[in-house]
Formats: sequence, C-alpha cells, structure tokens
Amino acid sequence: MASKRALVVDDSKSARVILSRMLEKYDIEVDMSESAEQAIEYLKHNRPDAIFMDHLMPGMDGLQAVQAIKGNPQTAMIPIMMYTSQEGELYVGQARALGAMGVLPKQVRPVDVSKVLYELHLLPDRRDMTEAALAPVELEGGTPVVRPPPAAGAAVDWGRRVESAVRDQAADVRRFMVASLDSFASRIVSDVRDSLAAPPLEVPPPAAARASRPAWPWAAGVAAACLIAISFAACWLIAREDLAKSRAEVAGLTSANAELQRARLDLSASVKDLTAALAATSANTGTAPGAAVGAGGGASAPRAEPVPYGELPFDRGRLEVLRELLAKLQAQGFHGVVKITSLSGLFCLSGNTADGFTPAGAGVPASKCDLVGNPFEESLSGQQRQSLAFANLIAGVRQRTAGAITVAIENAGSARPSMPYPARVESLTAGEWNRAAAANNRVEFAAESSSDR
Repeated sequence: MASKRALVVDDSKSARVILSRMLEKYDIEVDMSESAEQAIEYLKHNRPDAIFMDHLMPGMDGLQAVQAIKGNPQTAMIPIMMYTSQEGELYVGQARALGAMGVLPKQVRPVDVSKVLYELHLLPDRRDMTEAALAPVELEGGTPVVRPPPAAGAAVDWGRRVESAVRDQAADVRRFMVASLDSFASRIVSDVRDSLAAPPLEVPPPAAARASRPAWPWAAGVAAACLIAISFAACWLIAREDLAKSRAEVAGLTSANAELQRARLDLSASVKDLTAALAATSANTGTAPGAAVGAGGGASAPRAEPVPYGELPFDRGRLEVLRELLAKLQAQGFHGVVKITSLSGLFCLSGNTADGFTPAGAGVPASKCDLVGNPFEESLSGQQRQSLAFANLIAGVRQRTAGAITVAIENAGSARPSMPYPARVESLTAGEWNRAAAANNRVEFAAESSSDR
C-alpha cells in the first residue's frame, strides 16, 4: 500500500517537529511549511492526503488559509485539521464552517492522534483489513479446483483479533449454557405438571417399579450440573483477567501520582530558592522587590516574577502584578512605557516528543536528562504567550490613561539568565540544575518615564 503524505503548517519550528514525529510513527510522510503563504505555494505543485493547519501565524492566519484552499477547486477535496491551542465550541464551529474537519490541540495525546488519523483516512479502517481465508473450491468440468486465497492487503492485528474471538466465544458459551438450563427447567416443569394431572395408577411391586423407572432425569440433572460448573469456570476466568487489568491500571496510576508528588516538591524547592535570591538581590541594591517609579519620573529597577514550567508567561500571578503596577503608576500621574519582558529557563527534562516533557526528578543525574531546554516556551507564538484577561488589561491601559501609559511586550528568550547555571560535573543533579532554570524562567516588569527617553 502506498504511504500517505501530510502537510504540517505552523510558524513554530518545535510544534512542526513534534507533530511530524508523531505522524512518522504511523509511516506517514510529512512535508512542512512555516507560513500559510508558503503552504498555498506548495499546493500548486503537490497534493498531500491531509493538511494540519496552525491558527495564529504572521501574515495570513490559519482560517484564512483554510478558506483559500477550500475555495480552489483543485485543492478543495484535501481534508484539513486545525492544529492549534485555540479551543471552545465557538472556534470549532467557525473552523468547520470554513471547511476544516475539526481541531487537534497542540497538547495532544498519542491516542488522539490515531483517532484523528482514522477520521482523515490516513490509517486504514480495521474493518477493511483483509484476513487470511480458506481457499475456495470450485468445480470445473466435474473436477474440483482449489483457488488460492487473495493476498493480504494490510497487516492484521492478530493479538486484538484473537482476544476479540476469545471474548465472543465466551459470550456464546454463556448464552448456550443459559439456553440449555432454561430448556431443561421447562422440560422438568412440564413432566411434573403431567404427572400431577394424570390419574392414579396401580402401585406395582417394588422390583417392577425400579425396573420401569426412566433413567433420563438423572442424566438431565448430571448434564445441568456440568453446564453450571462450566459456566462458573468461564465467568471466573474472565473476572480474573479483568482483575489483573485493573491491578495494572492502579499500579500505573500510583506511579504517576508519585511522579507528580516529586515534581511538586521540586517546584516548591525552586520557588524557595528564587525567593531567597530575590531577597538577596534586594538587600544588595537597597531597594524593595517590585519598587515602582516615583511620581517625579525615572526608570524603575525591573521586577522579576517566576513562571513555573508549563505555564503561560503572561497569565495568573503575572497578571495581578501588572494590574497592581498600572494602578500605582496611574495614581502617581506617571507618563511613559511599562516594559514587560519574557525570559526562558533551560530545564533538565524527562519524557519524549510524543507524550510530552516534565522536569526531571530532583535526584536524577543531570547527565540522564532526556532534553535540556524549554520546548513548551518555544511552541508558543506571540499571541499564545498571554491569556485573554492579560490581553484585555493591556488593551485598555491606553484608553484608561488617555495615552499617558503604554505597554510594550518583548520575548528575550534564554539570553539573559539572572542566576548562572551550575557547572556540568558528574555529581550534578537535575534538582540543582532546575533551581537555576526556575530562577531564569521569569517575567520582568520595568517602567520607563517619557522624560528619560
């Protein structure tokens, strides 16, 4: 069978790489485009079997690209799946109205990927897979001729088919036993009723009575007892199999819970270290953390707020800091720019691109890290870094202050660490490395008066 081909369109390189590796596990060839314009140019000479389209991109966005592709008769039949962090019934309805089949979230699980691939017909339907069959026998001129079975068109999942056949067989056995027991019970009840309704007969001599007594009730009782025993045995085997699976699932959940507890302890230790570092910095400079510019003007010392790994930079605690800072500056009659800078920490991570990455346990050697970096931060575009509440707060600042205060947002990456990373020696642990990464993964707030520029 010819391999399928998919086109991944996303302005984030890490997002393209993550999705392409997931698709390649299913033997799907992947082409990539970093913009909607490049994807439309690609479609002039190529016809992929499916397209995965990001929403927020520079220039033409994902929904505009879907509308353009569906408006072209030569590409209108290519199925499109939105690959974005946008969610909600309103967005899904808008995407489907323009021609997209649905939305695949960027924080995706492997089971969701396989489900989407079946919907896009990039994977063959299990019901369409051909199975090995007995060779048919035909007669030609009175002579039997054996026709060879057709060649298998796709690999068959024998393990699942055997399991399904065993379960079907067990169900058939149970139905057969129940039907047999009902038949025997009906027959016994009928015989008892007939014996009660029949006229009394002469009592024969004891020897003759024993000789004329029928033997089938005893055989029926023995057969019924055997069927009941077989039924209980089959039910017991099935229950034991289900219990073993349940125990395995409980063990997996227990392991996952332990990993979560270790991650929480590591995060608590990192927050404590960061608080101590900020306090030491404030003591050395003689300024309180978060000191804002005074009414007389002048630039303020940047205030740093930590961002736990996996959280949006401009959300939650950083939103409250910005709201408090803007209120204070507005009350002081400040005129100028509030600069908000996002800086990334490079974490020691465990995991893989398919299942995602998490900070490694504190006791894990740093040399055993699966990845040192910040793939979550790299997968976010400019608008995806801030929550809706954060964006609304920034949009209303200029109107509330009559243009006196403006807000500028910048992403500085990992170029300016506030805490140096430890030297990579053999005894270095992931906990020691991630303490520095947590201190460097931050958002800085600074106010610059218009008189200083």
